[in-house]
Amino acid sequence: MNKISPSAAAALQGIVRDGQLMAVGGFGLCGIPEALIDALCASGVKDLTVISNNAGVDGFGLGKLLETRQITKMISSYVGENKEFERQFLSGELKLEFTPQGTLAEKLRAGGAGIPAFYVRTGVGTLIADGKETREFDGHQYILEKALVPEVSLVKAWKADKSGNLIFRRTARNFNPAVAMAGQITVVEVEEIVETGAFDPDAVHLPGIYVHRIVLNAHPEKRIEQRTVTSKGV
Repeated sequence: MNKISPSAAAALQGIVRDGQLMAVGGFGLCGIPEALIDALCASGVKDLTVISNNAGVDGFGLGKLLETRQITKMISSYVGENKEFERQFLSGELKLEFTPQGTLAEKLRAGGAGIPAFYVRTGVGTLIADGKETREFDGHQYILEKALVPEVSLVKAWKADKSGNLIFRRTARNFNPAVAMAGQITVVEVEEIVETGAFDPDAVHLPGIYVHRIVLNAHPEKRIEQRTVTSKGV
């Protein structure tokens, strides 16, 4: 089976549509699938519910889809780096399901593992718990959180072989493996594609069974979210 697509646009063809539940890997701007996000923006699909730790920054990453109003709801844990995200949420233009970061990671992991729901203490007694089932274990209250199973997942990895086995690079791994595992269809953007068998099996971070399509982006921008420097001699 050939999983390699000639372009990001081709990789999304036939699988993205209006109103989808979609997950996108990355943490801030680290490990985001830049080319796939641009192709999604160019596709014109709208009314998306997007699962992502945050929504990039203004004018880059998922921030582009907020500016074009293609996203109507975010399932996220953080909004602080994107002024348009904040503006749309506070004005009621964008729905937001705030989810604690660890809970968000586990909701995706559970979705990929076929676990429909799980109990967690995080959020008990807060707005997070409103409308959710609660149960006591060992003297502590827990809330029931449902797994997330996006229709499409967009993921960034460092390298892939032609079978879709993936290697992530350092902190760019972040949410990407969980997003990849949870998706009903997973599209992966990589910087290098090698022949099947080129990887040491112990080096593979995610097996190709979770990957449906691969697109090469050999030279991503990898924009730095916040650059801080120290004066020389300090």
